[in-house]
Amino acid sequence: MRPEDSPSAPTTGAGSVAPNGEGHPSHATVHGHGRRSPVALAVGAIGVVFGDIGTSPLYAFRETFASHHGVPGIQADPVHIYGVLSLVFWSMMMVVTFKYVLTIMRADNKGEGGSLALLALINRSRAQRRWTGPLILLGVFATALFYGDSMITPAMSVLSATEGLRYVHPGFADWIVPLAIAILFALFAIQSRGTERVGKLFGPIMLAYFVTLAGLGLMYVVEMPLIILETINPLNALNFFFIDGFRAFIAMGSVVLAVTGAEALYADMGHFGRKPIGVSWLTLVLPSLMLNYMGQGALVLSSGAGAAEIIRDPFFLMIPDLIRIPVVFLALAATIIASQAVITGAFSLTQQAIQLGFIPRMQIKHTSASAAGQIYIPVVNWGLMVMVLLLVLFFQSSSNLAAAYGIAVTGAMFIDTILLAAVLLTLWRWPVWKAAPLIAIFIVVDMAYFGANLIKVPYGGWVPLVIGLIIFTLLTTWARGRSLMRASMAEGALPIEIFVKSAKNSAARVPGTAIFMASSPNGVPSALLHNIKHNKVLHRRVIVLTVLIEDVPYVMTQKRVEFTDMGEGFYRMKLRYGFLEDTDIPAALRDSDMCGGAFDMMDTSFFLSRQTLLASKAPGMALWREKLFAWMLRNAATAMEFFKLPTNRVVELGSQVEI
Repeated sequence: MRPEDSPSAPTTGAGSVAPNGEGHPSHATVHGHGRRSPVALAVGAIGVVFGDIGTSPLYAFRETFASHHGVPGIQADPVHIYGVLSLVFWSMMMVVTFKYVLTIMRADNKGEGGSLALLALINRSRAQRRWTGPLILLGVFATALFYGDSMITPAMSVLSATEGLRYVHPGFADWIVPLAIAILFALFAIQSRGTERVGKLFGPIMLAYFVTLAGLGLMYVVEMPLIILETINPLNALNFFFIDGFRAFIAMGSVVLAVTGAEALYADMGHFGRKPIGVSWLTLVLPSLMLNYMGQGALVLSSGAGAAEIIRDPFFLMIPDLIRIPVVFLALAATIIASQAVITGAFSLTQQAIQLGFIPRMQIKHTSASAAGQIYIPVVNWGLMVMVLLLVLFFQSSSNLAAAYGIAVTGAMFIDTILLAAVLLTLWRWPVWKAAPLIAIFIVVDMAYFGANLIKVPYGGWVPLVIGLIIFTLLTTWARGRSLMRASMAEGALPIEIFVKSAKNSAARVPGTAIFMASSPNGVPSALLHNIKHNKVLHRRVIVLTVLIEDVPYVMTQKRVEFTDMGEGFYRMKLRYGFLEDTDIPAALRDSDMCGGAFDMMDTSFFLSRQTLLASKAPGMALWREKLFAWMLRNAATAMEFFKLPTNRVVELGSQVEI
C-alpha cells in the first residue's frame, strides 16, 4: 500500500515531484522563517516545542522511586539517587540530543518533520521499493500511537500540576480531579476560537517557567555541587543496574518520562526550523531540566531521615513557601501550554493524514487569516476531549496515569529509528559500516525503554496500545478500501480520448463550464457518464479535474496547474498541492486562465461523483472491514466542503460500487 494508491478525494502523485525539489518554495519562504529573527524563533520554539518535556520534572523523578506493579520502590539513598540522575542525563543526551536534535532532524522533507513527512520523503525515493510497504505501515502505526499520546499527555500534565495545589492549601486535595476536568474542558472548548493570540504568550511563559526550573534546582545544587559530577558519570547508571538488576530495568519505564516529548522536536520542526530548536534545547531547556532534576536529588539527599517523605513529591516540596503559590500556578500554566501543543499537533497531523490519504475527509476550519497552519478540526477536538476526560476520571491521579504513559512514546521513538535507518541507507546512501553502529545504538536504547514500558501493559499500559490499535485499524481500513474502490472503478473506466470522439455528436452543447471531479487522472469520471446518459447535454467547456497531493509540504503556484487540450471543448486538468496545503479549487481556478480562458464561478458548475459502497465477499478485504469502510465513507465530509466549492454551483451524481 503506497500513498499514491491510498484513498482520499485527492490522489497522491509520487514521482511527479521536480528533481531535487526544483520548483518548490523554500522552507524559509513558506513558513516565514526568513522574516523572523533567530531569537524570536528560538523563543517561539521554547513555547511550543518543549512544553511536554518541560513538564516532566513534575512527576518523572518521583515516579522512578515509587513502587511499580508489586515491585518495591527504590531506596532514596545516594547510590540510587546518583544512578537515576545519571540515567536521566544520559537518556536526554542519547535520545533527545544525539538522536533527534543532531541526527533525525537532519532528515527533513522540504523543512517539515514528523512521521508522515518522513514517510513521504522515503516514498519519493525509488531505491529499495520493496521495503516501502512495511515502512508505510510502521509510519501509520506511529501516527496511531501519537493519537494515544495526545490523549494521555493533557490528562497527565494537568493532573500533575493541579496536584500541586494541595501544597498551597490542604483543602484543595478533594478538588484536584474536578479542577483538572474543568481546566481540560475549558482548554478544548476554546480551540474553535484559535490560538494565535494565546500563542504569542506561550514563549514568554515557558521561558519564565524554564528559568524558574533552573533557579529552583540551583538553590540546592550550590549546596551540593559534587552532584553535577555524579550525574554526568555514566558509571553511576551502570552501578544502578549492577546493584538492583530487574528493579533498575523497571525503573527505566519511569526514567523515560523525562524524555517524553522528544518526538515533538522533530514533528514541530517545520514551524521554527532545525537550528532554533537545537539552540533552544542546548542553551536553555536541557540545562534547566537537568539543574531541576539535580536539585530534586540534592533536596532528597540533604533530607536525611525525611528522604522517604520528600521523594513522594520532590518538585513541589523544593519550592520555598514565599513563592509557592506563583510557582504552582506557573507550573499549571506550563502544563496547559504543553496540552495545547499536543492538541494543535493532532490537528496538524490529521490534516497531513487526510491529504496523504490515510484518514477520511473531515471539516477543517482555519482560525487565523495570516497563519495557514492554525486550524481547528471539530471531530478531532471533541473526540480527544472525551477520551482525555475519561482518562482523568478512570485513573484519578498522575501516579496511576504514569503506568499508561510512556509506551506510546517509546513505540513511536522506536519506529522513528527504523525510518531513520531507511533514510540513511536509501536516501543519504551511507555505507552499511557507517550507518549500522549508529542505528544499533539507537535501537538498543529504544528497545530497552520500550521493553521496560511493556511491563506496564497489565497496569494501564494497555490503554494507549488499544487506542493505537483501533486507530491503526481505521487508518489502514480506509486506505485499503479506497484503493480497492479505485481499482473497481478503473476496471470499467472508458478512456477519455474515445469518450471525446463519441460524445461530440451525441449530446447537445449548452453555454458555460462544467468541471467534473475525478479521483484518477485516467479514464472518464462516472458523473460525466451519468450526466450525458440521463441529461443528454454537455457544456461548451468540459474539464475533467484531478487533485494530486505531492510528497512535499508545499507546491509553488507556478507548478499548481497542468492541463491537456483534448479537443472539442474537452480539457484534462490536474491541480497539484503539497500535503500541508489546503485544496482550495476555486482559488486555484481564479488564478488560472488555462483551458480556454478565465473561469467565472457564476458560469461554472461542479459535478461530483458520490459512491455508495456495496459490501461483498470479494477477496479484497474482510467483510467486517468492508462494512467499517462503508461507515467511514458515509460519514466523511463531502468533497464540496473539502475542496471549498461554492454550494450553489455543485451537482452530485451517485453510483454504486462493489469491492
